[in-house]
Amino acid sequence: MATETGQQVIAIEEHYLDPEVSQHFQGRDNARAPAIVERLEDLGELRLKEMDDAGIDIQVLSHGAPATQRIPADIAVPLSIEANDRLYQTVQAKPDRFHGFAVLPTDDPKAAADELERAVDKLGFKGAMIHGPSNGEFLDNKKFWPIYERAEALDVPIYIHPSVPMESVIQAYYQDYLEDYPTLATNAWGFTVETATQGIRMVLSGVFEKHPGLKIVLGHLGESLPFSIWRIDAGLKRSRANMTSFRDLFCKHFYITTSGNFSDPAMLCCIQEMGVDRILFSVDWPFVQNDPGVEWMERISLSTEDKNKILHGNAKKLLKM
Repeated sequence: MATETGQQVIAIEEHYLDPEVSQHFQGRDNARAPAIVERLEDLGELRLKEMDDAGIDIQVLSHGAPATQRIPADIAVPLSIEANDRLYQTVQAKPDRFHGFAVLPTDDPKAAADELERAVDKLGFKGAMIHGPSNGEFLDNKKFWPIYERAEALDVPIYIHPSVPMESVIQAYYQDYLEDYPTLATNAWGFTVETATQGIRMVLSGVFEKHPGLKIVLGHLGESLPFSIWRIDAGLKRSRANMTSFRDLFCKHFYITTSGNFSDPAMLCCIQEMGVDRILFSVDWPFVQNDPGVEWMERISLSTEDKNKILHGNAKKLLKM
């Protein structure tokens, strides 16, 4: 299986729902259309058919937001372990089609680090996806650094993915327009603002100086940060002229994916800022359909070598596939 031009296709931000985890979702976290829920819960025939129809060889499966990030630790720790065990069974049933990112109980960072290690060493997972903030706290807070220390030691990436913004943010920034444009607070803009802010905070926190081997993945072509990186860097240097370059730290420690952002100009900007070796293909299925993403990669004006890197080569290297 491959695209029309012959490349293998690995998609690394492709979501599912664990039925036990999703029972704990409340409010806006439950606001999903029935057709989306059907696909999120399917780990078999429907998912594989849509992969095959688009020419996607492998999905790296990650739990939909907010996973266990908003669940108290006493529930989240055993729930995460059980969910990862269930995902392991799914991957084992189709090891040529599926790999996994772990779900982590971030309300207990030590337990989350231990579960990351178990998921990588015992289950063969390729890293973890976390959906911030975690119970209202941004993920750069030093309480979460044990997770990053363990990820560095294991040499696996942490994928930082959006979740529905905190209610206070929604009320302040988006409420006036939500009746007519309900996605303004989520995938149209709110997700980008929240996750880009998290990426900036990670760089400023000092976590990369403490853990120089840490690797972070952002979706949606970097949540707009590659476009803004020069201005961010220049502005921060006005505050502290001797600071380590934001631009250098970001481009050294972050990888980005194409999930749900199939734009030629945006892609070219990302390549110019970060280099093609830092960009990995993903769709954001089922919130975005497979076909547009694959078809875009087939027609975009890039060399075959660069397409191969984005479609599968970079994922194989980063995730040791």
